[in-house]
Amino acid sequence: SQVLDTKDVQVFKVTVNGQDAQFAFGEKHSFKGTPLEITFPNELRRGQEAIVEISFESSPQSSALQWFTPEQTSGKKHPFLFSQCQ
Repeated sequence: SQVLDTKDVQVFKVTVNGQDAQFAFGEKHSFKGTPLEITFPNELRRGQEAIVEISFESSPQSSALQWFTPEQTSGKKHPFLFSQCQ
């Protein structure tokens, strides 16, 4: 399993190496956010890579994820998502 930090995001689906994975949120902490625990659908071999894909939606209240508008980026064509809470 893998535990990630989240804050004010809604998670719809998680896959690991293309297979659906179970996930659950832990207890919310006032400033640390909420842990997201992902249970891998299969046991990984030592050294095996895992590609974890998370379908989620953030909100304006989500301080962990922030956006630049296209106009704020160097190319001025696409928005840019970044995290301050790594």
